Amino acid sequence: MAAGYGLCYHHGLELVFADPLYVRCPDSFQDPVFRSPTPEERWLVERQCGGEPGVLVAFEADGGGAEPVSGLIAAGSLEVRVGSVLRYLSAPRPADVPDGKFAGRTAPSLR
Repeated sequence: MAAGYGLCYHHGLELVFADPLYVRCPDSFQDPVFRSPTPEERWLVERQCGGEPGVLVAFEADGGGAEPVSGLIAAGSLEVRVGSVLRYLSAPRPADVPDGKFAGRTAPSLR
């Protein structure tokens, strides 16, 4: 997941889920508000995955409709990256800048 004010050219925050086990979220959304997973969501993921995942993230977000949409992601681990990540989607990137160059810092992995 990426966050920032202008995702066309760069973003300033990434949530990198390693070993994803379960993903239920809308195709596009904005302004997620993270919350603790409900007991029902935990049960669903544990049933689908055969056990407790390393990371379980739940959120409510604006999906463009009248009501908020829910998201639920289970993975082996989560890495939070804070800083500028450059994107070159519509124009060729400069030769001296690696694709997706990460210019920020990485927070400790969460497990």
